[in-house]
Amino acid sequence: MKLLSIVVPCYNSEAYMHYAIESLLSGGDKVEILIVNDGSSDETAAIADRYAAKYPAIVRAIHQENGGHGQAINTGLAHATGLYFKVVDSDDWVDTRAYFKVLETLRRFSGTSETVDIVISNFVYEKQGSKYRKVMRYKNVLPEGSVFGWDDVGTFKKGQFILMHSMIYRTKLLIESGLSLPKHTFYVDNLYVYTPLKYATRLYYIDVDLYRYFIGRDDQSVNESVMIRRIDQQLKVNQLMIDAVDLDTIAEERLRDYMLKHLEVVTVISSILLIKSGTKENLRKKRELMKYVKAENMELYLNLRYGLMGRIVNIPGKFGRLISVMIYKVSQKIVGFN
Repeated sequence: MKLLSIVVPCYNSEAYMHYAIESLLSGGDKVEILIVNDGSSDETAAIADRYAAKYPAIVRAIHQENGGHGQAINTGLAHATGLYFKVVDSDDWVDTRAYFKVLETLRRFSGTSETVDIVISNFVYEKQGSKYRKVMRYKNVLPEGSVFGWDDVGTFKKGQFILMHSMIYRTKLLIESGLSLPKHTFYVDNLYVYTPLKYATRLYYIDVDLYRYFIGRDDQSVNESVMIRRIDQQLKVNQLMIDAVDLDTIAEERLRDYMLKHLEVVTVISSILLIKSGTKENLRKKRELMKYVKAENMELYLNLRYGLMGRIVNIPGKFGRLISVMIYKVSQKIVGFN
């Protein structure tokens, strides 16, 4: 069995996938790199095949009809043989020194009773053209150097979340959780992170800046204008997150609070994008979203109506919406990323 399976979803990634794959190859034969070609029409498939031929003990090229980012992750998980599982997008990369430290930690846990469900590390926003490089760290909230549970977790700051870039899941946990991401849908990374959390009881944090998350391509899914064009997919993921987990069934209070806050911020993002688009159709969708939240999760609804973030995106009237957008723009400048 491999120590770590890393799936690299690729769609028309010929211009940048080399950098991601080369950074992962330094892990050697402890790692399997699953390059999932998601029906690309450029040279992605050929590049994947060349890597698989050159590094047959490490790289596997998997080709599928186009199904989107989520289906590529599903495919990678179905083929994974590693004890642990990570997703690295084809336009991102990992830091070599941090990578070695993470692999050594995973090796220590393998084959012992100390196997953990999630290994968490930091990630860096590599925003093109930005002088400010934001690092998402967790040393203020997660214990270091020991296995811990949710009762040991501190209070997360505003905007501080465990995202896909910071997570390595135990492969068997993902499979047993029944994780299956929807086809042809962007923004499924929120579902990937959120839905299996309730099954994780043993966590470990490594204070290294492993994942480098590139932001800057005009066609990137997290580009704000692209997100507005794809708002229906954001809304779909938002609703699937609400449906996926009944938070009242979660006994660990700190896990429940964390998941509620994660759900809240995703819903706020959906709301602000609907407002920012400025169309009557999207303002109608915002009202429908709030009705859905009220029907499915009253606690979330009350947070959105009366909590700080919720009040910002629910200021009534045209002038209120202008204020919401203004606060959003100021927040972007302060934080330095979307």
